[in-house]
Amino acid sequence: MDDLARIALQEERLQFERFDSGSAWSLGVRLKQAAETRQAAVAIDIQLHGQPLFFYAMPGTTPDNVEWVRRKRNVVMRFHQSSYAIGLKCQAQQTTIYEKFALRTRDYVAHGGSFPLKLQGTGCVGTITVSGLPQREDHELVVAVLAELLGHSAADLALDPPAEPPF
Repeated sequence: MDDLARIALQEERLQFERFDSGSAWSLGVRLKQAAETRQAAVAIDIQLHGQPLFFYAMPGTTPDNVEWVRRKRNVVMRFHQSSYAIGLKCQAQQTTIYEKFALRTRDYVAHGGSFPLKLQGTGCVGTITVSGLPQREDHELVVAVLAELLGHSAADLALDPPAEPPF
């Protein structure tokens, strides 16, 4: 399955029945623990209706990671899809988010790491964003933790391994 189809499946399945500040705390702590297990330093941001409910910048991150979080989050709030999916769509169409939608790159970046926070029967109500790893890995970190938290198989929702470059 190609990445865009898999991301659509992720976004369909990884939805909450309810979400509040306690849910954000639990999810944020799990993201932090998963990043630590990978020996990665990431900034983590979870927002509900534009209100920050969880933020943590791990040792080794910089203020630049906070800027990447903001710009990725803006993409999700604009399109209600993951920032990685929007970036892949632009790449497939050989365009950029600026060229296609006239969105300034200082405020929007279509790189992986921000995922829509969706409620079943409601739709996108917020964002879950990480920054600090390569974009595909940022996306995969969020999806793996969401899958575990929501009782889905992370393996069934994981992106296929990237194709090996030809020699």
